[in-house]
Amino acid sequence: MFLRVPTMNFARILLLNALGVLLITSWWVPYFTFWSTLDDAVFWWFNQTIGDDHLRWTEILAALNSRRYDILIMLCMLSVMGWASYRDRLGGWRRWFGIGVTMLITAGLVSEMVRHVITYGHPSPTMTFDEVNLASSFVEFVTKDQAGNSFPGDHGIMSMIFAGFMLTFGDRLTRLASIALTLLAIVPRIMVGAHWLSDVLVGSLSICLLLLPWVLCTPLAPRMSASVTAGLKRLESILPLNISNRS
Repeated sequence: MFLRVPTMNFARILLLNALGVLLITSWWVPYFTFWSTLDDAVFWWFNQTIGDDHLRWTEILAALNSRRYDILIMLCMLSVMGWASYRDRLGGWRRWFGIGVTMLITAGLVSEMVRHVITYGHPSPTMTFDEVNLASSFVEFVTKDQAGNSFPGDHGIMSMIFAGFMLTFGDRLTRLASIALTLLAIVPRIMVGAHWLSDVLVGSLSICLLLLPWVLCTPLAPRMSASVTAGLKRLESILPLNISNRS
């Protein structure tokens, strides 16, 4: 793994932004029913597998949408970043601490932007249709299978931000691991009916395609993470001096 030199890749930014606009347009244009047809088909295909006839599968699906599973995914993401820092022979854990802080700041800003800018929303399929099978009705623990507003998929946005940073700063193995974790975080929400497929493939993905390139395909993220790393090194150099003075 090698340290990346901050560069401005306008061609990649424009390409990714164009893909984001194309996704939104394909979903928003009137009388184009591709996404609504696909949403319905995917939801009902999975929903018919939920119930007493498939109780073990229903329990697994409910567990994959529980708070404990969310925590497990977060721990796995931290582990992947720790693994990446171990494999990084040049920057080490200090560099990845800077990358992690930059990623958290980016996620927070994107979340606030989405919350204040995007006014459109719709309920999850489990709250749209009647006579649906709810996984929560067949288990005794809390699971998320409904949402009053499922668009855009916030779970998907956060997971894709993680994947975007790993694809930018990681090596081949950690990139693959980040993609796998992103799928493991997103897919269960669609399978249980807490999100439409388009909530993720249009909502989450288009937002990330429009915003993330301006962070990851420019010098912004590398320089910000490098600044955090430099600040950490300065702090490390100061702390021993303070300790020795106190003693």
